Amino acid sequence: MNHSEKINKTTCAVIPFYNEEENISKIISSVAKYVDLIIAVNDGSTDKSTEKIIPTDKLILINHKTNLGKGKALKTGFLKSIELKTEITLTLDADLQHAPEYIPKFISELKTYDAIIGNRLHNKKGMPAHRRLSNFLTSKLLGIKTGQKILDSQSGYRAFRTEILKDILPEYQGFEAESEMIVKLLKNNYKLGFVNIPTIYGNEKSKMRGWQTIKGFVKVLLNQ
Repeated sequence: MNHSEKINKTTCAVIPFYNEEENISKIISSVAKYVDLIIAVNDGSTDKSTEKIIPTDKLILINHKTNLGKGKALKTGFLKSIELKTEITLTLDADLQHAPEYIPKFISELKTYDAIIGNRLHNKKGMPAHRRLSNFLTSKLLGIKTGQKILDSQSGYRAFRTEILKDILPEYQGFEAESEMIVKLLKNNYKLGFVNIPTIYGNEKSKMRGWQTIKGFVKVLLNQ
């Protein structure tokens, strides 16, 4: 029996990361208070991120040899969560922008919904202007495409009933994968809800690449 088979696997958090040596141990230790299992996906980090991680019985670390993109890292984590037959899968970013203490609220809302997205746009204070604009536009366009109001399309703080993940796994490899999953979710008639979360921005450098992300989002709108 390997270590993952000994874990209570009801609630799992997938944390993709790339060059987060300053934050990765903090986010893992904070999230571990609220979940049974953490799947951390190292997307080809070139810094000392993996050296900063303290192994625990709750943690599974998966390494990509090269940087493949957030969508690919999420998919790797989702497939592992499905394999382990968890009941709930959450996603959080590794840059400390997502407050783990909201995890119980996400889990509670899954009694009503199939998926939950953290909504930062209820209070835009602290969010950079260009992020407010891009989030507003992408959320509006996704709402038009899906026929449902999307409050925050770019939030990576999410929760899913694990059993639905097989139907909404992303194929896009970049940040646009998160928009792709929203489209697939609603195409499959799953119920999507939102939880208000705080907007937390520090001095971290965004890994989003503007033009590349826009091109990926347009592809999602046209092809999904």
